[in-house]
Amino acid sequence: WSQVVSEAEKIVGYPTSFMSLRCLLSDELSNIAMQVRKLVGTKHPLLDTARGFVSDSRNNLQMRGLVVLLISKAAGPSTAELSFQHDMVSGIYSSQRSLAEITELIHTAFLVHRGIVNIGELKSCDGPLKDMQFGNKMAVLSGDFLLANACTSLAQLQNTKVVELISSAIGDLVQGIYYENSKSSEENCLTDDISISTWKEQVFLSHSALLAKSCQAAMELAKHSAEIQEMAFQYGKHMSMSHKLHSDLQPFLQESSSDTVTFSLNSAPAVLHQEFLGREAWIQQIQELQEAIKAGKGVTSAIDLCRCHGNRALAALEHFPPSEARAALANIVYAVTRFP
Repeated sequence: WSQVVSEAEKIVGYPTSFMSLRCLLSDELSNIAMQVRKLVGTKHPLLDTARGFVSDSRNNLQMRGLVVLLISKAAGPSTAELSFQHDMVSGIYSSQRSLAEITELIHTAFLVHRGIVNIGELKSCDGPLKDMQFGNKMAVLSGDFLLANACTSLAQLQNTKVVELISSAIGDLVQGIYYENSKSSEENCLTDDISISTWKEQVFLSHSALLAKSCQAAMELAKHSAEIQEMAFQYGKHMSMSHKLHSDLQPFLQESSSDTVTFSLNSAPAVLHQEFLGREAWIQQIQELQEAIKAGKGVTSAIDLCRCHGNRALAALEHFPPSEARAALANIVYAVTRFP
């Protein structure tokens, strides 16, 4: 994955770790960073989120902006925009680079907002209450600041359809995360009998919609046809679904069977295992669930589903002309659909 991302960054012209540098170096965010330093020594999740912006070994944080740049370069200029090719750098319009930054800012804002902890569920071992309350205030304010910056930049693109697309993606994110939080706050998460079709709907809202609609918006900025816009949407949707499935599968594919390995009961292997096993037997097995899923059909089915979405993303790419950028987009899919 790291090699795929590094090679892709060379194609689009600069490391995407600099994507939101202008925002991160602003006086307002510098002040926020100074305040976040007060959380050092606490267990507030915002601190781990902040560390991830500086050093993220999995290279996941900047993936969305990179894909937007790659799909922009893969599509190239449209016949309707040939007169504006002087505005292109490394085969990408400046408006498309701005859109990539906007996509990253929105994703980052929601990552920060996800760091808000439920004060009512805190235990004494979690640290002083005042530290957690302060961390929550910082998560709300800094997330809102990033989102406001993204919306301001979005308006500056002066494209109504793009504004509508990205605004709807923000709405999808809110809806998806709200559903996640409403379920995770229940005392017994097993009361929700989730099917794989429901899982797909939820994952699209909370993980895929932003990338899919950003890829479509990048095509709109270059005035590409409705067909190309749809194929860009399909690539973004199915690549991000594969990415989420790949992430869900990791706890079940690791060689170590350590009890410290955690996973979500709403991850794809768990949901698929429940469908094959039946509801009552699923509840009986919950104490040894990880080993049960490893031995059942959930993992192999999730791998198949991951590859299925990957193949659909690759099929969408066939509508773009051959290029380094298209090859890089394909390699991103290969990286998340290859399993030991």
